[in-house]
Amino acid sequence: MAVFICPQCAHREASSERTEGHQPRGCEKCGSGFVFEIMDDYYAGPLTALIACDAKRRVLTAGHASVPVTGWPEGDMIGRDVVEALSLRFPGAKDDPVDRVMEWGVRAQGEECTFRPQGLSEDRHAVIDLFPAYDDDGGLLLAITPVTKG
Repeated sequence: MAVFICPQCAHREASSERTEGHQPRGCEKCGSGFVFEIMDDYYAGPLTALIACDAKRRVLTAGHASVPVTGWPEGDMIGRDVVEALSLRFPGAKDDPVDRVMEWGVRAQGEECTFRPQGLSEDRHAVIDLFPAYDDDGGLLLAITPVTKG
């Protein structure tokens, strides 16, 4: 069974049918024509930014909570490399989880990272979950949840 999540509103839907591309029918809740297939169901928290990228890590859509979390209006992110746009860093990681997900086609969850919201001079701490695209186009979905370091 395929599970799809809408990057715009975080609505999830299971389907017994898989279709080519990212969209079985679009999002039935918000009407977005772009939904992303993930292997298992995933619940995005209210402060989890969902950002979908193409096979070259360029932002295709930035929806659910992306503006309050990243400070970036969606239109300013589209087409940019997501790692560069957010100044994503993975301190302590042996490799770059974004590259690993893209190369191996496996998800990575609970990766600690820092990112810099637009207009701020300080990095913020976050946990990031990454999901590869399971279609011929490639790409990935990033779920970035800010955390407070104590």
